[in-house]
Amino acid sequence: MNVTRDRRASRWDAHRRTRRAELVDAAILAIRSHGAGAGMDDVAAQAGTSKTVVYRHFTDRTELYVAVCARVAEVLIGQVRAAMEQADEPREKAAAGIEAYLRLIEHDPEVYRFVVHRPLAERAIEADPVGDLVSLIGEQAAAVISAQLRESGRDTDAAVPWGHGVVGMVRAAADNWLARPGGMNREELAAHLTDLAWGGLAGALAAEQEEDS
Repeated sequence: MNVTRDRRASRWDAHRRTRRAELVDAAILAIRSHGAGAGMDDVAAQAGTSKTVVYRHFTDRTELYVAVCARVAEVLIGQVRAAMEQADEPREKAAAGIEAYLRLIEHDPEVYRFVVHRPLAERAIEADPVGDLVSLIGEQAAAVISAQLRESGRDTDAAVPWGHGVVGMVRAAADNWLARPGGMNREELAAHLTDLAWGGLAGALAAEQEEDS
């Protein structure tokens, strides 16, 4: 075994990971500065390098897009999970998750548009980063609903469709709010969505209870 060569390869792999992370950071900063339509020239300029160097670390623009999506997903899922874990009651957990989702959109609207509208994606993507992100958040919502059903002595089969349905509703409303805010602030939208989401879930639970009685 050539230990020296293995160590060099390991150091090079670590360097590549670090450089890729730095370029993703630069891409996010470029998007914030130039909007969701920021291109590879903007990313390279923000990183203080050339497009050739960027392409050395990312096969094409789509690979960079996917890397940005992964970073956004990591941040958003972490924030949503942390917000829900800090709340005690199920309704408060739902409200906290919705608020965290909307807060990221409000804080980084161009980055959110970039992820949703895929300006750098120039080829088909095997796994849909946006769909995967929504699914992961849907699982978080489903877990909260499942716990509530379990505590009530109810069957938990409905938790998954209800959780994903609530998250789909929030995403659709958030996309519309970002495109046409209509004078509504984040707190107002979060309150409306929480009322609708929890009201629907409470109604569904009440209906099931009537059927069982």
